[in-house]
Amino acid sequence: MQEQYRTVARAGVHETEINRSRFLCALAPAATEEEAQAFVARVRAEHPGATHHCYAYVIGADASVQKASDDGEPGGTAGVPMLQMLLRREVRYAVAVVTRYYGGVKLGAGGLIRAYGGAVGEALDSLGTLTRRRYRLATVTVDHQRAGKLENDLRSTGRIVRDVRYAEAVTIEIGLPDADVEGFRAWLADATAGSATFEPGGEAYGDV
Repeated sequence: MQEQYRTVARAGVHETEINRSRFLCALAPAATEEEAQAFVARVRAEHPGATHHCYAYVIGADASVQKASDDGEPGGTAGVPMLQMLLRREVRYAVAVVTRYYGGVKLGAGGLIRAYGGAVGEALDSLGTLTRRRYRLATVTVDHQRAGKLENDLRSTGRIVRDVRYAEAVTIEIGLPDADVEGFRAWLADATAGSATFEPGGEAYGDV
């Protein structure tokens, strides 16, 4: 699995003008291919008079799903450079749609490649990205008496507390880098005088 990846910080639109053509790059996070396709459809509906709606998306931390469309532009001059920009920036779980309003001046193949790839790059710069890192999920179970202090200690030492459940005992779900698991076991035993239990689980990605 990938140790980390980047994704779009928020949905938004960045506009640029090249030789009187308007290029509007709409970016959004997308957890699935269906979400990405729905976003493309939504952008098309918002700009029915546009000349082209070219798009690219990458789904999966390992970029297992990649798709690009030139939407009527010459083959390989729009969707592919958009996709390449997402991949070059290590952006995953994201969709980009560049809506073009033709301004009457032809850009040529090289100009189109620069325009479409550049529109995505500028939009990423404008909207920002988040880095997500792979974590080992783990469950800590502790008595009520120690739970409050332990939760505070976890947060103050920068550990990711994902969930806290109160029952007969208190269960705290955390995220840890794999390399920290053994060190955390020792820290936990020390912090709770050996009274807490630690159960490692599966893997997930979280914001850095």
